[in-house]
Amino acid sequence: MSRFPDIDFATLDEEQERVYRAIVSGPRGRVEGPLRVWLASPGFAERAQALGAFCRFHSSLPPRLSELAILVVGAYWRAGFEWFAHAPIALAAGLDPAAVEAIRRGEDPALVAEDERAVYCFSHELTRRRRVSQATYEGAEQILGRQGLVDLVGILGYYTMISMTINAFEVEIPEPGPDPFDAD
Repeated sequence: MSRFPDIDFATLDEEQERVYRAIVSGPRGRVEGPLRVWLASPGFAERAQALGAFCRFHSSLPPRLSELAILVVGAYWRAGFEWFAHAPIALAAGLDPAAVEAIRRGEDPALVAEDERAVYCFSHELTRRRRVSQATYEGAEQILGRQGLVDLVGILGYYTMISMTINAFEVEIPEPGPDPFDAD
């Protein structure tokens, strides 16, 4: 059960309502999951959702690669809501279903595309080891460029914050069903 009550629009104060409307009118089109939690601190919610909108919709990485990075973080944190929200997006963006399942299970995926391998290795090393080896860094920089690496680290950091919010407040998956990480 979620540690945070659902948002009742009628009880939002003026600042919360302004941020709520800004989120709904943006590319997400709705306020759900961790964004609902963040509305308790509207100043934080406003800034965090703006960063998230950049990470999700405007980074230099194509959706296939940004969603791959998001899945690495979501699996690392075992954030069920995050997986529920982004696994379908990752599949629609072109990631191999077997690779998505391997990541969910904490296994190294068999990635054929060089850019996917670079994103996975960089993301996996940074989340698991809290550092990136020189070889992994150089390989990823060669494929993604410096801007791509900066955007990748931003995505990893933002979705770590998202995953921490999900886990700290026990944000539930909106549709009935098991948590994707409970079966393992």
